Amino acid sequence: MAETETERIQLKRELGLVSAVSLVAGTMIGSGIFMSPQFVLSYIGSPGASLIIWALSGLVAMLGALSYAELGTIIKESGGDFIYILRIYGQFPAFFVAFTFLLLVKPASIAAISLSFAEYAVAPFYQGCSPPQLIVKCAAVAAIMVVAMANILNVRLAMRIQVVFLVAKLFALMVIVIGGIVIIAQGNVAVQQNAFDGTNLGLSSIGMAFYQGLWSFAGWYNLNYVTEELKRPEVNLPRAVIIAIPMVTMLYLLVNVSYLAAMTPRELMSSNAVAVTWGNKVLGSWGWVMSIAAALSAFGSLNGTFFSGGRVCFVAAREGHMPDILSMAHVNRLTPSPALIFTTAISLLVLIPGDFQSIVNYFSFTAWFFYAITLSGLLYLKIKKPELPRPYRVPIVIPILVIIAAIFLVLAPIIDNPAIEYLYVTLFIFSGVLVYVPFIHFKLCPGLLEKVTVFLQLFLEVAPADKNL
Repeated sequence: MAETETERIQLKRELGLVSAVSLVAGTMIGSGIFMSPQFVLSYIGSPGASLIIWALSGLVAMLGALSYAELGTIIKESGGDFIYILRIYGQFPAFFVAFTFLLLVKPASIAAISLSFAEYAVAPFYQGCSPPQLIVKCAAVAAIMVVAMANILNVRLAMRIQVVFLVAKLFALMVIVIGGIVIIAQGNVAVQQNAFDGTNLGLSSIGMAFYQGLWSFAGWYNLNYVTEELKRPEVNLPRAVIIAIPMVTMLYLLVNVSYLAAMTPRELMSSNAVAVTWGNKVLGSWGWVMSIAAALSAFGSLNGTFFSGGRVCFVAAREGHMPDILSMAHVNRLTPSPALIFTTAISLLVLIPGDFQSIVNYFSFTAWFFYAITLSGLLYLKIKKPELPRPYRVPIVIPILVIIAAIFLVLAPIIDNPAIEYLYVTLFIFSGVLVYVPFIHFKLCPGLLEKVTVFLQLFLEVAPADKNL
């Protein structure tokens, strides 16, 4: 298929404010609030301290999202961290972002959410015992494939799924909140005093608790990956995060209070699925409803994460950091289908050996390393290029605070409790040099790639896509 001007296409601006809020809130409210509370509590040691971790996690997410909103109004391109580091620091550091996000961060996130969906989806069929891992993994694979098909077929379909599932998960969380209010009103509170007894103040404990808490807010940055598909990004980007993140933070705090009202810390920490345990205690024979609600919630989050993850791959390929085929969009559906297919394949590979808790820890370690680099780029633009047009700006102290939090999150677990796995993750990131030098810098094997690209272009019915600026 020859590459001519008439054949070049663009992704459409389909996302309004409602879709933007749904993408942010719907991705954040996923598996985390149904699975992470027991891990936060077990790491930090006390109910009172766990609520502080949840509140601070929401604050960090809010400050980070506001900082990214300013970046998104200066650099109005999709791609999030990758495109910001590319435009500010250049090709070499940007490649490491693309390499790590496409092969580790995004697939790990998708795999972890699909696993949590699967745990809840199969839980009603295995009451009183743990479901077989093979069944859980098969359900997770099915969820990834369904979400992939929806995103490949139509952007509007993906966004409708996002809005519908956001409404469903808000309803589920309100059931938990109202149940907690009833329990507290009746005076049958499991935790009544000494809320801070047993608090662990070790750096590693605090860092790991934050990893699990912030995992539940993962998605605060999602709009920055799809800026070119957002209507009036200079208005809707900051407005969406200002609406979505405080709403989610308040819900999370109320849900955790409800969990702690219904269960003792020991019960909560020993639960495999906190929402199901809560449902069995509070709703009795209707406890299975919470399994369904949590599964729906995780599915909506999976859809949002997949939607943004495919765009990182698409933009990285468009900038020459991945094979050209991944920068193309379907000629009729206008979806970046090759990038979405690639994201699906890598996510399924990560899913095979992974378990939820370890995936979250290594995902968080890697992601916050790059968030710190991205935010340092915002500081650079504020100090060195204040003349750049920016419809929205944040005080310089906000990105500084988030960078400090990011540095703590990267270093605390390593300093206090070093594990060989962190070395493996670091080596993986820097192994990108082995790909960058021959294939990106020196552009080896162009002939072979061109033949493969032409074949796939015809087979997938895709064409090169222009930026939508």
